[in-house]
Amino acid sequence: MTTRAAVFLLCALAAAPVLAQPAKTPPPAPPPAAVADSKADLAYGAFQRGHYLTALAEATKRAQQNDPAAMTLLGELYAQGLGVPQNDIKAAEWYKLAAAHGDRDAMFALAMFNVQGRAGPRNADEAARLLAAAAKLGHTAAAYDLGLLYLQGQQFPQDFGRAAELFRQAADAGNAEAQYALATMYKEGRGVPKDLAKAAHLMGLASVAGNLDAMVEYAIAEFNGTGIPRDETAAARLLLIAARRGSAIAQDRLARVLMAGRGMPADPTEAIKWHIISKAEGDSDPDLDVFAAQQPQAVRDAAEKAAKKWMSTLVPRS
Repeated sequence: MTTRAAVFLLCALAAAPVLAQPAKTPPPAPPPAAVADSKADLAYGAFQRGHYLTALAEATKRAQQNDPAAMTLLGELYAQGLGVPQNDIKAAEWYKLAAAHGDRDAMFALAMFNVQGRAGPRNADEAARLLAAAAKLGHTAAAYDLGLLYLQGQQFPQDFGRAAELFRQAADAGNAEAQYALATMYKEGRGVPKDLAKAAHLMGLASVAGNLDAMVEYAIAEFNGTGIPRDETAAARLLLIAARRGSAIAQDRLARVLMAGRGMPADPTEAIKWHIISKAEGDSDPDLDVFAAQQPQAVRDAAEKAAKKWMSTLVPRS
């Protein structure tokens, strides 16, 4: 089996990178020194509990004492409009102050503002500079995004080796997207020596973390015994999970598994059902077309009914 996910690197060179975006969740916990300060802890605790006015008041007090973490928190409140009217200009001002004081989270947030054109014109070069500064200070998402920029070769000269270093930094910190990206580089031998065992290991980590593309890649590697001991049963179970999560590739591979009866019992109705679902997502498979045409009409009708029922439960894409 193969998967189009393996062309990640080639696609990354032709398209704009999909940068990690700051999640609308509480900022990372403050460093140990700040946690020890009850006032700083009060601001973050209030934020995490949804008491945004209290967080605003406490963070404002701390910011007046040049606390960069509090400045970043204020930027987050204004950026998301939590407890205050949403205001990108004020958010950027607080992020800039925090970044000037060396706060890596503020650097990353400000980089995203430059990417999105919030609080001013889009500025890819400034975003890249801020990502580099944040990554140097150990910011995981910044390292991943910076790796994408080196992979693409726009703000920086294309450098697969540097991209791999940055992906490794983020992967070691548990970033599933970076684990998947680095695994693909090991699989293709770009920026690192080709190593299918390392690729499978990293795919496995990203898969456990919930990365859908990694689930599919890892399942295929496990089914074929590529860089990992062959286990068709475990691979089929993982393909089923990925198929239910909406991966057209997993749906197609699961249909093949059910057609052949490898990894799970053969089931023509289920095989055709997943083939229909995967085709609706744009994934063609002539072999499955032939298989479906050879089945009794009752089997095809049951499969089509099951596929329509499954697809009717999907939330329409915006």
